[in-house]
Amino acid sequence: MTTATTTASPGRTAHRLWTRSRGVLLGLLLLVIGGLILAALRSDEQHGRLDPRSADRTGSRALAQLLAAHGVTTHIVTTSEEAAAAAGPHTTLLITTPDVLTTDQLTGLHTATAHTPGRTVLLTPGAAPLQVFAPTVQPQPQIGNAPRLPGCSLPAARRTGDVLLGGIRYATTASAADQCYDAGGYPTLLRLPATPKGRDTVLLGSADFLYNRHLAERGNASLALQLLGAHKHLIWYLPSVSDPSSTAADDQPGFFGLIPSGWRWALFQLTLAAMCAALWRARRLGPLVPERLPVTVPAAETTEGHARLYEQAHARDRASAVLRSATRSRLAPLMGVPAAHAHTPDVLLPAVHTHLGAASLATTDLQALLFGPAPADDKALVHLADQLDTLESSIVSQERHAPREHPDR
Repeated sequence: MTTATTTASPGRTAHRLWTRSRGVLLGLLLLVIGGLILAALRSDEQHGRLDPRSADRTGSRALAQLLAAHGVTTHIVTTSEEAAAAAGPHTTLLITTPDVLTTDQLTGLHTATAHTPGRTVLLTPGAAPLQVFAPTVQPQPQIGNAPRLPGCSLPAARRTGDVLLGGIRYATTASAADQCYDAGGYPTLLRLPATPKGRDTVLLGSADFLYNRHLAERGNASLALQLLGAHKHLIWYLPSVSDPSSTAADDQPGFFGLIPSGWRWALFQLTLAAMCAALWRARRLGPLVPERLPVTVPAAETTEGHARLYEQAHARDRASAVLRSATRSRLAPLMGVPAAHAHTPDVLLPAVHTHLGAASLATTDLQALLFGPAPADDKALVHLADQLDTLESSIVSQERHAPREHPDR
């Protein structure tokens, strides 16, 4: 007998996969597009930041040209060794991003310039640069940029007037320090006076007033000229990733250290959402729903299929248990044994022995046949099946030939 079988075509399978995964793929596509747009916008905004050669909105080319017009030469360096070598006497050293420098780089710069007259300007320094260049200063929480009045006796600030400043604020215990442009009780411009045969140090909480887009506003250009043009030579230090001294193994961040905290949180949320989606798709809640089978398989073929599966798995114990259980279930009603006790040896075996009479096997043999251990090999399993069939046939034959009592008419 042949049965009709149905197989899913490749087209249907592909359509089903697309239907299930299109929502996730669409979400990933939107995430990638959003990331590309954000990266493009931020790259345009930050290109050439504080670079005296850049004419971008966040560059400082306008300031460099203004300094050149006042006779100040600007020397651009990208390594700490070049900065330390160029920052000689009567020079101004501008460190644009001191927080990216290692402790060794900061110490080397401070050691090279500590005993030479001049000025050191740090833009938005954090705790690590302050510990080296200004140990008496502590950074305070940031504040937004806004036009602020000098509020101090520093000549450069008094001549300038209001300036766009904010960012990091600073607190110091040095009584001789000039604290200018107060924001919430802390200055955003702090000047520490020079030590004998040393340099004075200027800390700026924000570098926005040095950008091309803000230089012409209020007194920004005046303050920038007076702070950076105090000496005829300006060393403009732009830290670079190619600086050999920044490749110390203990200062290099790991892979996860390079990922912004916001992306880590987004990655955690995406992972959690993927796990929830997997649980949702893998487990259906509620009762099972019966479905009509596409084909009807005859019982004989189902039995033969089970037998072949048992044979492939060498499951002789399971096969023998099924054969014995089925035989006991069919013999019990013939013996007058309730179905609940069909698999109880103490009830079924005496009934079978009594029914067979003198032609019956010994009780021990019946017990081994109906409740014995699993066969050792396939030959023993076939022999067991034949014995069970013989036992059942003999009982059925006796039932057919047994005389029946007729009721009185």
